[in-house]
Amino acid sequence: MNGLTRYRDEWFGNIRRDILAGMVGTFALIPEVIAFSFVAGVDPEVGLYASFVISVVIAFTGGRPGMISGAAGSVALVAAALVRGHGVQYLLAATLLAGVFQVIFGVLRLHVLMRYVSRSVRTGFVNALAILIFSAQLPHMMHVSWQTYAMIALGLAIIYGVPKFFTAIPSPLICILVLSIISIAIPMPLHTVADLGRLPDSLPHLVWPSVPFSSATLAIIAPYALAMATVGVLESMMTASVVDDITETHSNKRMECTGLGIANIAVGLFGGIAGCGMIGQTVGNLRYGGRGRLSTFVAGAFLLLLMVALRPWVAQVPVAALVAIMIMVSASTFSWSSLRDLTHHPRLSSAVMLLTVAVVVSTHDLAAGVVAGVLLNGVFFAFQVSRMLNITSTYDAAHDTRTYIVTGQVFFASADSFTDAFDLHDSARQIRIDLTDAHFWDITAVGALENVVEKMRQHGMGVDIIGLNAASAALVNRHSAVEVPAP
Repeated sequence: MNGLTRYRDEWFGNIRRDILAGMVGTFALIPEVIAFSFVAGVDPEVGLYASFVISVVIAFTGGRPGMISGAAGSVALVAAALVRGHGVQYLLAATLLAGVFQVIFGVLRLHVLMRYVSRSVRTGFVNALAILIFSAQLPHMMHVSWQTYAMIALGLAIIYGVPKFFTAIPSPLICILVLSIISIAIPMPLHTVADLGRLPDSLPHLVWPSVPFSSATLAIIAPYALAMATVGVLESMMTASVVDDITETHSNKRMECTGLGIANIAVGLFGGIAGCGMIGQTVGNLRYGGRGRLSTFVAGAFLLLLMVALRPWVAQVPVAALVAIMIMVSASTFSWSSLRDLTHHPRLSSAVMLLTVAVVVSTHDLAAGVVAGVLLNGVFFAFQVSRMLNITSTYDAAHDTRTYIVTGQVFFASADSFTDAFDLHDSARQIRIDLTDAHFWDITAVGALENVVEKMRQHGMGVDIIGLNAASAALVNRHSAVEVPAP
């Protein structure tokens, strides 16, 4: 399938399901985006406009069809400090710069860093997000009337029960329609979408941040812009990887990174806050059949239609319906099999997954959890690889020669073990170090070899190094005084 055919299929290969699933994604976006807007300290319309622009633009420029992007919580957390300290106009400038950074990330292919995110970290990321999605619904279920609980229960019954008999229309849409009709027909003490915040009442328009064009402004916004860009790319790459797993397809991560940057530049020009991939809404989109770019486009376009053209009707949608949908999304997002895997997966892998969950839930920062998980995973990996180093020795009395046979990887974590394996006061006059089955990875390993060789020679021993592969020999010869013959 050539590029043009594939791109056309991504748009029009699943029209009905993409449209319906995108509409479900829109309703899943509304409460989250409004909540994240409050976190960032901006009006809800800023987040809603941003989600519209991001979804529409990235539908064309992104590399992962079927993924929903919008104003996200982790980006909002970074932006909050900037808004409190300098105001919304500086946030818009930072959003523009964050988009530029993300385009640069894509050009430099920094998306490849996602290869260092293990499956344990990804599972922890997904589970933590499911917990955060559910916890975000708790405020809507506290200090409310019994009718609210009844409506949430009815909504869940519709969401899970209707698909057993009828699948032409996604059950969350049916849930919203039924609960809205009931709340209008039978007045009850229920919160509605109108109670969540001020909704947009006009189309977004082009704006330019009202900030001084100076080095002082750049110094203020650059750190925040870089943080927003990094967090956004990280979450989008994680979300894209989750979609890859669910759909058993591959995506263009570099294109997604660059496309996100273009979308955020557009967001800054239309007065919105930077955003990224939203895994909860994406999982909901996939669950109801959204697979193509059309579902992403519809999620944004339908959001604008609801917020502007149908604003009076949307304002009457009971929050209980949205809570029911997000509870379903939370349950669908959580990897329940990971609980069973805790008993038979390696304990180190389970520890990485649990740490990722703990950090995300405690900080409400998905990026912090992923970074912590990757670092711990790296430490565990280095520890495990360092234990694979094995050094044995044999003594040839006829030639008064001791041969050390090194097997495994020599790098910063195993360098001390490498050094300790040699007897620097050996009585043998000739030492042979056989490195046929070893590999040297860094200057710490090179320094360890140099240290051993120099001290042995200081004690009057002759030292021969044999068998070192070409890459390791080049590293040793370049960074030490020890001369190793090329293989």
